[in-house]
Amino acid sequence: MYTIKLALGILLRIIDSLILVRVLLSFFPTLQYSKVSNFIYQMTEPIMAPCRAILDKLGLGMGMIDFSPILAFLLINLLQNLVYAL
Repeated sequence: MYTIKLALGILLRIIDSLILVRVLLSFFPTLQYSKVSNFIYQMTEPIMAPCRAILDKLGLGMGMIDFSPILAFLLINLLQNLVYAL
């Protein structure tokens, strides 16, 4: 059981880090088309798309600022707390 908790915790930290890198890449448009950023977008889009959809349903998906990374960070943090609490 401890091994599963540890693996899930590491996976969630990796996803959290990839989302942070994705946010930072958005400030450098020339880097957005590299192979590394393409990989990061492919790994994080399954998390970001549902967060974007939730924000759209709540009416918060408007404007130039994408709040989906904030929601993703909050949800990942909640999942980490649940995993460590078990």
